[in-house]
Order: sequence, then structure tokens, then C-alpha cells
Amino acid sequence: MVTAYPLPEGFTELEVFAIGTALLVEALLGFCLNGLTIISFRKIKELRTPSNLLVLSIALADCGICINAFIAAFSSFLRYWPYGSDGCQIHGFQGFLTALASISSSAAVAWDRYHHYCTRSKLQWSTAISMMVFAWLFAAFWSVMPLLGWGEYDYEPLRTCCTLDYSKGDRNYITFLFALSIFNFMIPGFIMLTAYQSIHQKFKKSGHYKFNTGLPLKTLVICWGPYCLLCFYAAVENVMFISPKYRMVRLCAFVYALGNENYRGGIWQFLTGQKTEKAEVDNKTK
Repeated sequence: MVTAYPLPEGFTELEVFAIGTALLVEALLGFCLNGLTIISFRKIKELRTPSNLLVLSIALADCGICINAFIAAFSSFLRYWPYGSDGCQIHGFQGFLTALASISSSAAVAWDRYHHYCTRSKLQWSTAISMMVFAWLFAAFWSVMPLLGWGEYDYEPLRTCCTLDYSKGDRNYITFLFALSIFNFMIPGFIMLTAYQSIHQKFKKSGHYKFNTGLPLKTLVICWGPYCLLCFYAAVENVMFISPKYRMVRLCAFVYALGNENYRGGIWQFLTGQKTEKAEVDNKTK
């Protein structure tokens, strides 16, 4: 016999179902798209380059976000969190780890693209591996802080998933929030802004635009901007109830993959078995 748990306070049956469905779609679609990026990197020899290793890092991070979303979706359909307080801490840590790793890896991709298009310097494997390891260790450092007392992981208002507790707004939360925002959002955002502006100027001079230089930063702002604003608002106001109804879909890795001309050709080759002439030419020039 299945136990019918009561609806979370402040939510209707339709809202709970809609949130669970949105999270499930996010998880499944994200797995498909980022999984395609990962498999293409593994299967297509031309894609296994130092630059695309950074794209792979984003895909791995976003797959982790999808796992987090899938667990939240399952809990939403149950109407309660079935994994206890320890599970809540693990869920919050895992979600923050993969989200921050995705943002740091996105900044690393921007840095590499700047050097590829503007300085014509080639990324070495040792540098790419070091950047990828640093991105994940840096994300792990900030993600473990709430487990050690600086910041705190707690339930979202729906109480079916866990994230940074933004309901208190005390000194501990505010100091952690501002440090987290500076090092994990503002600095990566600044790197992406300056890098892609320089690339845009380079493309403008040549008259040949190889990808949309504004898309990566817009993706970062659209995906994480609302959440950052929500957390900052909680730092200045006593927020007792913040609805999690509008979760952003994070498919950054596939956006980067489609925006990378070599990766786009490699994915096409993986799906159809046919090489694109452009992918071959571009790889010869690297």
C-alpha cells in the first residue's frame, strides 16, 4: 500500500507535479545532451584535444547537476524528502559542487578560446588537465564549507531537495554568500566577458564570425543570475518563504559543444558516421 504524504505547505497538487515534471525533463534532457557530448569526445579521435577536455569538464559537471535534479524530481513526486538530514547535506554538497565546477570550467573555456582566436597560442595537455583539476578542486573547497559551518545546506521551501540555506540571512550566511559570489560568479563572469569581447572584436575585424560570442555569458547569467539575485535578496530581507517554482534548465555544456565548430562536426560524425569537411580543416590548422 502506497502512503499518501501531505502536500508541502503553500503548494498545490498541480504545482508540486509541475515542479517534479520540470526537474525530470531537465534531468533526462540534460543527460541526453551532455551524454552525447561526453560520448562524442570518447568515440571521435579528432575531438580528443586539450581544448575540448575543458568542454568535457562542463559536460561532466552538468551531468552531475542532472543527477541532482533527478533526485529532486523523484522526491517531488513522493511529496517529501526520503533520504534524511544526512542525505540532504550530501544532496546540497553534490549540487553545489557540480554547479560551481560547471561555472569554473566555463570560464576556463572562455580563457582558452581567447588565446586560440586572439593570441593564436595552442593549449597544451598539461595546462588543460591542470585547469580542469583546479576547477573541480576549487568547486569542492567552496562546496564543503557549508558542511564545516561556513554557510549551511538545508531544504528548499518545497522540502523535496536541498541547497544553500538562504532563509536565515545572518552574518555567517552573508559573509559566505559574498565570498562565494565574488570568487564563483563575478570573477568567472568577468573572465568570460573580457575574453568574448576580445574574440568579438577579432571576428569583427576579420568579418568572419565562427560562433556567437555573446551566447556563453548570456547562458551563465540566465542560468545562475536569478538564483544569485534571490540569494542576495535573502541577505538583506528576512525571507520566510521563497518559491522554487522557477528552476533554470542548465544545459551549458551542450551550448558550448554546439558553439565549438570542431565539436559540432564531431557530434555530427558520431551521429551519422560522416565527417564534415570543416571539422577536418579546422583540426589541421590547430
